[in-house]
Amino acid sequence: MAPSTRGADPSPTDKAGARAEQRPSSSRAAPAAAPVVTERITQERPDAELPRREFPRVIAIANQKGGVGKTTTTVNLGAALADLGYRVLLIDLDPQGNATTGVGVEARNFENSMYDVLLHEVPLEDVIEPTSIKNLFIAPSTLDLAGAEIELVPAFSRELRLRRAIDVVKEDFSFILMDCPPSLGLITVNALAAATELLVPIQCEYYALEGLAALLKNVELIRGNLNPSLDLSHIVLTMYDGRTKLSEQVVAEVREHFGTTVARAVIPRSVRISEAPSFGAPVTVHDSSSRGAIAYRALAKEVASVSS
Repeated sequence: MAPSTRGADPSPTDKAGARAEQRPSSSRAAPAAAPVVTERITQERPDAELPRREFPRVIAIANQKGGVGKTTTTVNLGAALADLGYRVLLIDLDPQGNATTGVGVEARNFENSMYDVLLHEVPLEDVIEPTSIKNLFIAPSTLDLAGAEIELVPAFSRELRLRRAIDVVKEDFSFILMDCPPSLGLITVNALAAATELLVPIQCEYYALEGLAALLKNVELIRGNLNPSLDLSHIVLTMYDGRTKLSEQVVAEVREHFGTTVARAVIPRSVRISEAPSFGAPVTVHDSSSRGAIAYRALAKEVASVSS
């Protein structure tokens, strides 16, 4: 479904005005109900220290370690950005298709999916589906994508297929968020080659930094050979449990290593976040007053506030 055929969507002029009116303020005080983090861990910083990001923003959400909240962050951050008035496209690159079902799009055999975009060069605009959330769209995944890693090996210009597909539609959106599989294979390489930014979710657990060094090494290789503009823009701490000293220690260690790259919004471990996908909705829709919804809205404001 091509974005240009959606009659209810604002025109480019209207979108530009809406972005200007609805862009979040640069003051990003955490909501009172957000997870409590000790003063020793929380590091205030002026937004002027952060580099400004131009629209459209193409963000790969990746971490080779599984179970750290990549899909959850993609879906909930996308929904929260859409609530702020930005047009958001989610690209589901995981064969499990959890981001697709997580926004309420029925798991079925689509006529076309991201498999066809990567392997058969089907235009991305023919794959995009609307969701029940205003301003939020999804390019769905199916199980066919599981074989794409092998099928892409002999393909011509295999690392740049996704970038070419996104270039055609990216001006229709303010944010394009790509949910990457938990590996550093060709699908993830395609996402990193197409992105202008990398967002890495890190679980507040003992092995939080496991695999991150390998990911950052690959980022350097891709920056040097395929995509010089790729930048690690955000590290997001997920599954924070304020009852444990371990979570505080992990937060402190990650902030010490990565400084202002680490988002101030910390995503708590929450039953509401975990159960929302079973209802086919982001947590911001499933329970808008929950701690998880508040945290993701704070993250969305933080991510959007550095936009130029």
